Amino acid sequence: MPTVIGFEGSANKLGIGIVRDGVVLSNPRHTFISPPGHGFMPRETARHHQAHAMDILKRCMEEAGLTPSDIDCVCYTKGPGMAAPLISTAIVARTIAQLWDVPIIGVNHCIGHIEMGRLVTDSKNPTVLYVSGGNTQVIAYSQHRYRIFGETIDIAVGNCLDRFARILKLSNDPSPGFNIEQMAKKGKKFIELPYTVKGMDVSFSGILSFIEDVAHKKLKSGQCTPEDLCFSLQETLFAMLVEITERAMAHCNSREVLIVGGVGCNERLQQMMRDMAEERGAVVCATDERYCIDNGAMIAQAGWEMFKSGQTTPIEETWCTQRYRTDEVEITWRD
Repeated sequence: MPTVIGFEGSANKLGIGIVRDGVVLSNPRHTFISPPGHGFMPRETARHHQAHAMDILKRCMEEAGLTPSDIDCVCYTKGPGMAAPLISTAIVARTIAQLWDVPIIGVNHCIGHIEMGRLVTDSKNPTVLYVSGGNTQVIAYSQHRYRIFGETIDIAVGNCLDRFARILKLSNDPSPGFNIEQMAKKGKKFIELPYTVKGMDVSFSGILSFIEDVAHKKLKSGQCTPEDLCFSLQETLFAMLVEITERAMAHCNSREVLIVGGVGCNERLQQMMRDMAEERGAVVCATDERYCIDNGAMIAQAGWEMFKSGQTTPIEETWCTQRYRTDEVEITWRD
């Protein structure tokens, strides 16, 4: 079986992982953490990836107990993502592929999440809810494509949560979404927020603007607490996501739902999805932070599938793109 190494650096996490025949041999990563109240800027994030790439690569190889001669293929995130971090990571992957004299494959970030989720949960043909800081999509497989049934029409759900965390000046360690989740557990009062589902699509920008205004007014007057606002935001956003996921499941007659992406770690989202799935006689497949959050092994796993099906990327075509939709990729490894 081929042994594949994957490089992921599309946002603030640099991860390098090795996969062989469905087994994750190593999967270290390092996260760029910005100060409270701030997001991560592309230039600073790229510098972080450049500074830590060799250390993470060395750690990855040592944990797997492998040498360069054991690697059959190098894979990297082609997109979507932030340009500067993507390019910094791709340069490392291209260099390694040429130094080690092995093929290279450019992988769609979204496909990496899906294939890693399918591997870890052993789900066969699930309806997929992909939720992260940069993407929000409901997806199902059909005729060699992952088809998008619904998506955000503005910002991603993770971006909405992250930006609200900045308003509250929450820490970015380990992540703003995680800290909102912990605060939401202490919330006792539900504040009604806009609920914006448009057919199979969702919109989060108006909700963010609304709750920012509410936060400035009601926190000062003592009408609610930050915990109440975190609780209300989570409940509203996740209810919208569960609704469009259930509609996609009904259309596909699906009995499995797979949650992937960084927001997929959220236990409240997983529980709301389970409540819906149980009513439909379905099951929820979800992973923990090892694989929900961006990591190198997911790129290696998707690349492994591509490599096994005969795909490689010519070195002159190993560029990156910030816009690379899930349904652009031909899925040659599935029936």
